[in-house]
Amino acid sequence: MTDFTFYTPENSSGAAKEILTTVESKYGFIPNLFGYMAEAPYLIEAYTMLSELLDKTDLSASQQQIALLAVSRYNNCGFCQVAHRAFGKMNKANAQTLAAIVANTPIEDVNDKALVDMVLAMTDQRGVVSDEQLNHFFAAGFTRRNLYDLVLIISIKTMSNYANHLTAPEPNEQLLSML
Repeated sequence: MTDFTFYTPENSSGAAKEILTTVESKYGFIPNLFGYMAEAPYLIEAYTMLSELLDKTDLSASQQQIALLAVSRYNNCGFCQVAHRAFGKMNKANAQTLAAIVANTPIEDVNDKALVDMVLAMTDQRGVVSDEQLNHFFAAGFTRRNLYDLVLIISIKTMSNYANHLTAPEPNEQLLSML
């Protein structure tokens, strides 16, 4: 595997240094994902800009983390699974749902299951979902707008999951301690 440089504010300059300093001030640490993405600062910028747009969706913070975790599990991204389990816990997502996504076991909460089923169907089928899948999602109280919320989530996770596959970052101790 190619050796990638891990950047910090101390060993970077220009846009990378600025973005990493901002990330560190926001989180209190630099998630390892960003340390590698700093090779292309525009990628961190795109990731953070898209992530900020999650606040404009109709999904709650816990629903966002559940969907982000489900895509990360589907894409087999270990780093992001740890991060979204931690942030899911912080945002009071259902603990059984979070554990079930990671273990690929049944989800007990009906609404969480409908959300995960749809995000996985959209990811697996590249957005081509059946009327039956849509009806199941809508029956759980979700809306057409929520489908677009999931398009944003899948886009964000595709970006970070693929970047992580290239660099294989270890989960930060700070994230692991949140589990």
